Formats: sequence, C-alpha cells, structure tokens
Amino acid sequence: MEAAGEAAAVSAEELLAPAAFVASLQPEMAATAAVVLPERLQRREAERQQGVERQRQKKEAQVVKEEQSEFFVAAFAREREAVEALLAAGPLEEAAVRLQGLQKLLTESVRFLAPYEVRQGQEAVARLQGDLAARRQQLQPKKKFAFRALKKEAAPGSEPRPAEPARPAAAPPAPGHGPAEGESSGPPLCGFSGAEDEELELGPAELLQRDVVLSELRGCRVRLRGNANTLRVRDCRGCTVLCGPVSTSVLVDGCSDCLLVLACQQLRTHRTRDSRFYVHVTSRAVIEDCTKVSFAPYAWSYAGIERDFESSGLDRSRNNWNLVDDFDWLAADKPSPNWSLIPEQERISCWD
Repeated sequence: MEAAGEAAAVSAEELLAPAAFVASLQPEMAATAAVVLPERLQRREAERQQGVERQRQKKEAQVVKEEQSEFFVAAFAREREAVEALLAAGPLEEAAVRLQGLQKLLTESVRFLAPYEVRQGQEAVARLQGDLAARRQQLQPKKKFAFRALKKEAAPGSEPRPAEPARPAAAPPAPGHGPAEGESSGPPLCGFSGAEDEELELGPAELLQRDVVLSELRGCRVRLRGNANTLRVRDCRGCTVLCGPVSTSVLVDGCSDCLLVLACQQLRTHRTRDSRFYVHVTSRAVIEDCTKVSFAPYAWSYAGIERDFESSGLDRSRNNWNLVDDFDWLAADKPSPNWSLIPEQERISCWD
C-alpha cells in the first residue's frame, strides 16, 4: 500500500512539473509579446506617416507645377502679343529681341510644362519667326530700274571668255513644295537649294542673324561658320551639315541619311529617318514622325566659334543633347524606339 502511495505521489509530481514550468514561463512570454506588439504597431505607424508625407509632397509639387504653368501661360501670351504688335507697326530689331526673349522663356519652362503646352509654344514661336523673316524681306529696299549696257562683241580672232558657273546660294525652293513651318513664303534670304554632290559654305558676314534655308540638297557637305538666327533643313538626302551657333531654332523636316551638327536653343525634327545628330541644345529636342534618328553631343569647332556662341546668346554650360521628346511615343515607362544615343566609341571627333 505504501509503495502504491509513493508511486501515485511520484506520478502526481511528474504530472504537475510541466504545468509549473509553463506557468513560470508565462510572465516572460507575456513581456516578450508586449514588446513585439508595440514595435509592430510603431512600424506600421511609421509607414503610414511616410505614406502621408509622400502624398503631401506630391500634392504640393503638383500645386507648384500648376502655378508655374499658369504663370508661364500668362507671361507667354503677354510677350507674344508684344511681339505681334511690334511686327505690325514697330522696329523690327526690337521685335527680334523680344522674340528671342519669348524663345528663352519657353526654353526655361520646358521642364514643368505638359507636352501639348510645349508644342503650342514652339508652334507660336515658329510662326512669329516666319512673320519676322517675311517683314524683313518686305522692308528690304527694292532695286532701282537701270538700263543694262549691251555686251560688246568679241574682237575677231579672240577667244571667247568662259561663263562662270552659277553658285546655288539663296536659290528658291523647288516648285511644288510649300514653305516649311515657321518659314516665310518668299524665297529664302540666305542658303542653298537644289545642289548635288557639292561642297557648300557660308561665313560669318553672310550668316550673322540671318534666316538660313537648306533645301532639296543631295549628297552635299555644307559648312555654316557663323551665327545665324534660324536654320531650316528641308528634304535633304545623304548630306552632312556642319553649323555654328543658331540664336533661336532649327527645324529639320523630311530628311534622310543625313549627318547634322547643330547648336541652337530649340531643335525640332519632323518626318526624318536614318540620320545622326550632334547637338548643343539648351531646351529638349523634339522629334515627330521620325525613325532611326540618333544623338550625340556637339563636337564641331572652327576659328571664331567662341565669338559666335557669345553673339548667339546660347549657354555653353547647358546642353540637353540626350533629352529628346518623341511626340509619337506617349508611354512614360518605356523608351521610344524611334531614337537612340550614339555609342561613345562610334562618335565622330574629327570633321575635316
């Protein structure tokens, strides 16, 4: 009986031991749980506050962007009206200065404007540039009428003087092609048209603040050493165009297989394919209806280029050569397949 009692007592002690051990652990487990729970809540609260802060910053940024956009629209409209008034009945030089300021305002505002606002501004500036070129042409003095002296007949036995070849400078565009965007309806004031497989060149005196047009060229190499006001390159094939600083805009339209070295405030490229651009551009370049166009930084130099940059007003420290807006590609999360950057090892460094 005693043995049975002792066995029962041992069995009871063995049964009670785990329960006592568990009871001894309960305060520690409760304390640990009490620590883990507040940490988890604190982490969640911190994440929530971070999310709220991000939303607040995003909302503030949107408000600032909208305010900047509203300021730009008002300022741009005011300056555009001033330029239009000067073009109608004012000094053209003052109109040109105000127009350059309008272009600068657009260039500096591109970073916070919507694409459609940028496009509207560019179209307005291009139209005003065309109007300015047309007014300048209208105000040029007309040639006075004069009788031409009759050519003397060559003396018998003398050799006839060979005729000098005509230079294709300042030729009007080919029939059947209307003026490009921003281009005056009359013949170009300065440039080349219709040449084939030729070396063409204009210097500083010919280019200074002139509106230049290159059109219908085939296989030509063009050097423009100087500071032009605008440049239009239209319907060219297989050409190389080396151009000094342009004060305002460059428009490339309907070209293919070309190599273009350009420095300007604004670059717009339409209907162009299989072409390479080496650019210094202070705003974002724009392409539309283009394929297989590539970009690299401006790399041409010549005697007097520093003076031409100073005359043009371009900021040499600001070059957005690798920032291109494709108006045919709206996906923000994927790069446009229509343009690319020229690999560094494939870039041209020597142009002569």
